[in-house]
Amino acid sequence: MSAASRTATTYRYERWRALSAGILETAGATFLLLIAVRAYDAGALAKSLVAASGSAGLMLAPWIVSLVEAAKWPVSTAASRLAAVGAVTFLVMAAAPAQIVFVSGAVVAMTMSSVAIPLLTQIYQENYPARERGKLFSRTFMIRIAMAALFSELAGHALSADISYFRWLLVVFAAAFAFASFCLARIPSRPLVASGGTHPFRALRYAKTDRVFRITLISWMFLGFATLMMSPLRVEYLANPIHGITLHGRPLTPAHIAMLMGVIPNLARLVLSPIWGFLFDRMNFFVLRITLNTGFALGAISFFVGGEMFWLVLAAILFGVSNAGADVAWSLWVTKFAPPERVADYMSVHTFFTGVRGVLAPLAAFYLIAGMPLHYVGWICAGLIVIGTSLLVPEIKAGKFARPAAALTEEVAE
Repeated sequence: MSAASRTATTYRYERWRALSAGILETAGATFLLLIAVRAYDAGALAKSLVAASGSAGLMLAPWIVSLVEAAKWPVSTAASRLAAVGAVTFLVMAAAPAQIVFVSGAVVAMTMSSVAIPLLTQIYQENYPARERGKLFSRTFMIRIAMAALFSELAGHALSADISYFRWLLVVFAAAFAFASFCLARIPSRPLVASGGTHPFRALRYAKTDRVFRITLISWMFLGFATLMMSPLRVEYLANPIHGITLHGRPLTPAHIAMLMGVIPNLARLVLSPIWGFLFDRMNFFVLRITLNTGFALGAISFFVGGEMFWLVLAAILFGVSNAGADVAWSLWVTKFAPPERVADYMSVHTFFTGVRGVLAPLAAFYLIAGMPLHYVGWICAGLIVIGTSLLVPEIKAGKFARPAAALTEEVAE
């Protein structure tokens, strides 16, 4: 298949898959935790596990990449099979409405979604032209964002009418996974190039040998820990009546929560996504990342410190604008610095550390709010973002030398 045909086929099926991705995004971002709070009255540990469900897959990404490499599967085939497992898991959760099944299933299903990310990044590296990678990615992401906003609205109203409808919601999530599996199976791809060695986490060595990669990972650890603390706390803050968030004197309904957590942020993401995609292809990556970090810090302060509906809406917009750029930056940044055949390995290291903080951050968040006011946690999150941003300032000069699919340092063989 010619390069143009690979790009066209990938772009076509990625646009269709974006519909499923938008629905599944609302599961991890809002509805699984909302169901845990409202339908199961889950405790801190159960809520933490649900909130960290996708992070388990991120931590396992280097191992999965190693398995796919050893099996010599085309990467799209492997991603399709992972999505199929997610579909079956959601069906089991719907059929057996018990808290232990729900929590365990949430971890497994969201693991299947996140563990495939390095494989998808390798597909984008191989099938999208370097000068158009950000543009094509952001266009498909616009479909995903629009679907996430629409589905948040519909599902929020359904759960407001009757929380027991969550079982049908789980069936919809299963169908979304199944359709994603269908689309992925039809995207052209190749097996991964052998990297040498047998250790399942051997890709972690690139964090040691590539200084710019290492510094960026450290910076992202501070930023990511803050944002991953905020994400479940935003749902907790709005959904749990003990925090006193009301509208016209009444607790927020699931529809209100879905509006603040899904609809408003996703509409902001939808508008800004093509702009950030354009900037990613042309702007110094580290300047781009610093700009996004500033938006996240302001959003944290507005959400947890403001305390009124105006500030909650403003924070939702700020999070949406920042996430529009973060979608592209998080998903594609390694394609600027990694050797082309090692993009999946670099991305698996990035997702591994994202998973580490994704497991620890919700645990820290829920146990922090047990002993201090939520607005204190908001200031802590903003401070972590500032620390991570400060680490990137000296690296701005390195960003000038970044080229699509080119490494900043030579790989050091061990």
